[in-house]
This record gives sequence, C-alpha cells and structure tokens, in this order.
Amino acid sequence: MAENIYDNGNGGQKTVLTLSEFIIKRQEDFPYAKGELSRLLNSIGLAAKIVNREVNKAGLVDILGEHGTTNIQGETQKKLDVFANEQFIDAIRYRGECCAIASEENDDLIIFDEALAKKAQYVICMDPLDGSSNIDVNVSIGTIFSIYRRKSVDCMPTIDDLLQPGTEQVAAGYVVYGTSTMMVITTGNGVNGFTLDPSIGEFCLSHPNMKIPRTGPIYSINQGYFHDFVDGVKSYVNYCQMHDKPTRRPYALRYIGSLVADFHRNMIKGGIYIYPTTSDSPKGKLRLLYECNPLAFIAEQAGGKASDGYKRIMELKPESLHQREPLFIGSYDMVAKAEEFLQVYKDMEAGIVIP
Repeated sequence: MAENIYDNGNGGQKTVLTLSEFIIKRQEDFPYAKGELSRLLNSIGLAAKIVNREVNKAGLVDILGEHGTTNIQGETQKKLDVFANEQFIDAIRYRGECCAIASEENDDLIIFDEALAKKAQYVICMDPLDGSSNIDVNVSIGTIFSIYRRKSVDCMPTIDDLLQPGTEQVAAGYVVYGTSTMMVITTGNGVNGFTLDPSIGEFCLSHPNMKIPRTGPIYSINQGYFHDFVDGVKSYVNYCQMHDKPTRRPYALRYIGSLVADFHRNMIKGGIYIYPTTSDSPKGKLRLLYECNPLAFIAEQAGGKASDGYKRIMELKPESLHQREPLFIGSYDMVAKAEEFLQVYKDMEAGIVIP
C-alpha cells in the first residue's frame, strides 16, 4: 500500500499515514465485520471535513447565530448545530454500515430504511457539535461519536440497540475544531490522533498511541457554580487549590466550556475534567450516550479514568436516549482522588463513621 508523500514545508518530504490507510492496516482490531467498521469511520471522517470547512468560514457565510429552534433538552440550536447534524447523518445514511443513529439534536431514534442499511451491523450515538454556545465567539468546538454493534436480529432497529452500556462500545472518537482540526479514535486497542492536513485533504496520523498522564497540573470545572456543588466536590476543589509541593498543587484552573476542547487539553497535558451535579441539574448535565460514554472509552484506553463520582461511567445501564449524568474524567489518579472525597461525604451522610 502506498503511503502519502507531501512537502513538509522545510524543503524536504515526510511520509504520513492517512486515517484510511491506518484503518486498513489495523483491520485485525475489528473482529465483528470485514471492512464495515472501517468504512463507517471513514464516513465520519468525511463529514468532519465538511463541518470543518464551514467552521473555518464562520463569519464569512451565514452559518453563525441561532437557528430558531430548540432540541429536546430545551437548548437553543445554533445554525451550525443543525448543519453539522445533517452532514453526519447524510454521510452515514447511504453507506450501508449503520442502521440507526441517536443524535443529541434529535428527539427520537433515526432509523435508516434504505435497502443497504437494513442489514447493517452498527448503530451510532453522536453529539454532532459539542460546545455550540462557543460558536459565535470563535472558541474551539467539537464532535463526539460512539459506535455499537446492533443487538436486533431480523427486525427493524429498536431503541434497545442504542441503550447499551458503554462497555459494549466497538469504537468511539471525537473531533476538535481548533487551531488545527484533529480526530481522535479508539477501537478498543489504544488511542490514536489524526490531524487534518488541508493541503491534501486527509486526516494524517500525528499522535500515535496517545496516553493521558497518570496525574497532571490542571483541573477543569465551572467554578462559578461552586456554591451549588455537593460537599464532596467542594472539598475536592479546595484540595486542588491547596499548596503542596509533592503533589504539585495548587493545580491550574482551566475551563474552556467546550467539553471536547477541555478533555483534549487534559488528554495531552494531564488533568481532570468535572461536570458535577448541581441544584439546577440534580442528575447531572452531560449526556451519557453522546458525551460521557465515548469520552470514557477513550480515556480508559489512554490509561485514564471516567466516573460519575462513585461508579465507572461505562458500566451504567442507559434508560433513555437523552439521559444525563455527572462526569469526572481524565488522569487516573486525579479522578480516583476526587472519588475519595465524594465517598467520604457520602459515608458521612449515611452515618458511617470514618476511622
């Protein structure tokens, strides 16, 4: 197989591995199907390129601002929200590898009734444009997706095909549209990052075998809601701010407000991202299927940890398409420490004496 050769800008040439070539080389990672998952990941990559093109033109074309509609969560949809959702659905619909999609932007399950799709082996959960509140101010945004093998046999797909725990994911990934556009994926055998090279229009392997540091210097949380946090979270935030040289504290507070951007930074540098319960969101704010599970899969495959504060996120059994959960995700030791603080206060509330 020929690899791409392109000018590296320094008068020389550099050999790169494109996303398509990487997937073909790693076919042994996909035991469930011969080529279907590969083509599905390529379809997602194609849609990401189209969305990236529009993101880069934002401000020059009529793609900014509100669409005039709301999604099932009651959130105002941006024009780019709707555009991204349509692009990902269209890119996947006609390829024949996916039979149904659950999107954060749609109330119900989308079932593909095209002939090719009826026998497709996979279903997808996706947040087509994460961080859309930041679109109009030119802050990094992203896409998150999760792929499962369908459970239904000899019948139309059902909601149960999507309501699988995160442990059943076949693949997951995210795209971050920032200073460069990067797609990060896992198929259950490590995590790899691909940067979009606009000169050749391809995602190229740039971050092989990504590992999140065991601990890090950053904590990411919307601290403006501090007084609405449960006591365990308040105590952990105070811990992050204390001076302690052996643990390199205080940690730096870094919060962008786009989940993908915050998570990606902590993946590279090490850190913890927290979106806890609050008085306004007693069940959490982030969606289990579209945000928590796929990023948890990636975090764990990179050596990190993902929790709802007490339990492993990927072991939760979804009960609805738009189920919300709190999320503690990132460097393993930092998430484990946060869980310790929450458990102490939970035990105190239950009347358990801590020795």
